[in-house]
Amino acid sequence: MEFGPIPVTDAQGCVLAHSLRFGARTFKKGRRLSADDLAALAEAGIASVVAARLGPDDIAEDEAAAAVARAVCGDNARTNAAFTGRCNIYAACDGVVVIDAAGVDALNRIDEAITLATLAPFDHVRQGQLLATVKVIPFAAPRPAVVACEALATRGTPLVQVAAMRPHRAALVMTTLAGTKDSILDKTAAVVRERLAGLGSALTAERRCAHDEKAL
Repeated sequence: MEFGPIPVTDAQGCVLAHSLRFGARTFKKGRRLSADDLAALAEAGIASVVAARLGPDDIAEDEAAAAVARAVCGDNARTNAAFTGRCNIYAACDGVVVIDAAGVDALNRIDEAITLATLAPFDHVRQGQLLATVKVIPFAAPRPAVVACEALATRGTPLVQVAAMRPHRAALVMTTLAGTKDSILDKTAAVVRERLAGLGSALTAERRCAHDEKAL
């Protein structure tokens, strides 16, 4: 990838490195310059732009990020459309995120152009929650690096997946001491019931008894 000042007359297809404002128009960073764009820049008196010219062995940032993110995804994980070199991975259901931490570390050592950041392993996640992000740092990534990341991510256990919650039934037994208030036990039962419901399970039985072995 060639990067630096490039004459407007030679910048077709290049990726703009900085946002440009001229007259009433704004070209944002990351814009791939077309012939019409160059004509507008020349008309505004702009002779050169700081841009990146991709080589034959480069993959544009969005395409590269999307390819790596797709390879990283396992069960119950999905990607969104890549933007500005970033592709996010989301939970497709409620569950526990399972991360291959060693695999993530290995992927991040392949090339400095590509990085993968994730939640901590075994975090409880909700459907639609962000699990991980693949980011291509420059405007393109070397094709060999992208291919190596895809190969690593697909050769064994997925790097990012979600173990879906399974519904269970639970029973709650609470023991009482002299002076234990029913309101405290009622509140405890309500909290447990709510927590179980949040995990897709249900509190189906509740019992209260004296705080001794025989009663239990």
